[in-house]
Amino acid sequence: MARTGQEMRRRTAKAIGQRTEAPRSTGSPATGLRAQLRYGFDNTMSRGTPALVGWLFAVTLVLVFFFAVIDVISSLRDEDLGFWKASFQALMHALDPGTVAGDTGSWQFLVTMLVLTVAGLFIVSALIGVIAAGIDARIADLQRGRSVVLESGHTVILGWSDSIFTVISEIAIANESRRKPVIAVQADRDKVEMEEDIRAKVADLRGTRVVCRSGSPSDLDDLAIVSPGASRSVVVLSPDAPSGREGFDPDREVIKSLLALRSTDDGPNGPRVVAQLRDPSNLEVARLIGRDRAAGLSLLDVRETVAKLVVQTSRQSGAAAVYRELFDYDGDEIYFLEQHGLAEATYADAQLHFETLTVIGVVGPGGVRLNPAAGTVVGAQSLVVVAEDDSILAAAPQSTATVDRGAFAVRPIEEPRPTHGVVLGWNERAPIIVSELDRYAAPGSTLTVVTSYGAEGLPATANLVVTVVEESTTRRAVLDTHVATHVDQVIVLCYSDDLDAEAADATTLITLLHVRDILALASSQAPVVSEMMDDRNRALAQVADIDDVVVSGEIVSLIVAQLAEDDRIEPVFHDLLQADGSEIYLRPASWYVVPGREVDWATVVAAASEHGETAIGFSSASLAEGGSRFGVVVNPAKSDRVEVHEGDRVVVLAEL
Repeated sequence: MARTGQEMRRRTAKAIGQRTEAPRSTGSPATGLRAQLRYGFDNTMSRGTPALVGWLFAVTLVLVFFFAVIDVISSLRDEDLGFWKASFQALMHALDPGTVAGDTGSWQFLVTMLVLTVAGLFIVSALIGVIAAGIDARIADLQRGRSVVLESGHTVILGWSDSIFTVISEIAIANESRRKPVIAVQADRDKVEMEEDIRAKVADLRGTRVVCRSGSPSDLDDLAIVSPGASRSVVVLSPDAPSGREGFDPDREVIKSLLALRSTDDGPNGPRVVAQLRDPSNLEVARLIGRDRAAGLSLLDVRETVAKLVVQTSRQSGAAAVYRELFDYDGDEIYFLEQHGLAEATYADAQLHFETLTVIGVVGPGGVRLNPAAGTVVGAQSLVVVAEDDSILAAAPQSTATVDRGAFAVRPIEEPRPTHGVVLGWNERAPIIVSELDRYAAPGSTLTVVTSYGAEGLPATANLVVTVVEESTTRRAVLDTHVATHVDQVIVLCYSDDLDAEAADATTLITLLHVRDILALASSQAPVVSEMMDDRNRALAQVADIDDVVVSGEIVSLIVAQLAEDDRIEPVFHDLLQADGSEIYLRPASWYVVPGREVDWATVVAAASEHGETAIGFSSASLAEGGSRFGVVVNPAKSDRVEVHEGDRVVVLAEL
């Protein structure tokens, strides 16, 4: 009995478990006709505005034909219109609610048309909403900057920094002689913000259209949006660090962009590429990327370029104005003249041949030679010239000016003498500046470095005796002590390594105000050269009667724009900033022409040629504007009359 009871309990529990066990899901989705239709409808709707418009069109047709059939079959109208005319009338009722006001007939007909009109109102309202939403979506898509730039022969700028405004402005000036020029900008920023910034900071685009696109320049898919393969030139800027990104390396982004550009390379027909780099140690790896690139790759070391320019301009007052004139497109700049008809002439003859061109060098098989020997035969070599615009090169008039050799002055003999310089401030460019100063200095020269944050990386020197003073460069007492009356040059560097741009520029401005006042009280004419991170602060410095100011970002941007237009100019810039060979000097005009004699500019050119120099401009206080102590004219016409006075200087290319 016990065994039988246990068996009955087991059977009862099993039966209960079978009844209460939930059915197991097979995991398969419903596959009926309704589900298939719903799936197809969802796929159609996901195609966006065109699909929605298509569905509304289909519903409208069904509605029109349905009511047309009712109209024809029921004969509600007073007259028989036929199916197609009835369909047209139904369509008018569906699209235009005012049509129903003109209907006549039985009340059944009027009610039917009223229902059709109400249904049409819903359809038209939905259509308007769909179209408006589609337009909004399209505008939003365009604002995201993801559409492809269908241009050719345009200029592409990759990356974003404060220097982009100067680059765009300079390229726009160079594009004035081109038809419908375009600049395509791509950066990892919002398209609308980029366009607003460009409109605010580039006042006149001179007919150039700027197209902005959002995306990473190092991403192949994003890069294809700006069509770099079809462009004339590509500029890769060293980008500013985005906020909140610690350890951001701008050079790494530039190198990745250069690698991405290789995928769009079209052999010899590809665009020329100009790239900025901030760390000289990355130059070699960047050169490997463009080593076998037929179209060429120009690499600009920002740190070294700025440092060398600071040194060049610090050695003589007014030199910064000359470099700015040569480096930008607003005025006179450097070009190459191939068809000149001077194969039998010497370099000295070529200097006097053109009325409105200044010949400064030749380009032969060995490369660019600035200020070659006067007896060098031009032959088949191209000429390096300074001109107002490339459009005048082919029809440049021949000079008819006369050379008055009787006005040539006797040049005094000057022996190199030790100098004393002062550097106020310190940054990553300072070690290069000190090394360059040492190359120009005569033995026994001294240099005092005053810095608030130390002089890290101070190099060893052969000719300079360097003294480092760790004091605040904004304190008047410190500056009174070290900016002495016998100082030959003053360089004010911004603390770009230790302060943000605004704070660094503010510190530089305070230092400049003190330095100028100290030198004015001592009646010193020592050149003062400074760095400014923001070009807007350069204007403030000039208001404070500062003559020579080097803007770090701007001057590099000018060179970048020049290289983007013609990569042949790269060795010219290299030679101008090197200590070896010929550089720009502003020398007393009395070395060339007897003071008080009025002569043609051709006479000054010939006098400079007699000393193995190339005269390219004239500096005089009478030409100064805006309160500056000097004015500079580059590339005067050979027939321009010049009268030399005390303090006037001639801008020449010469060796030290």
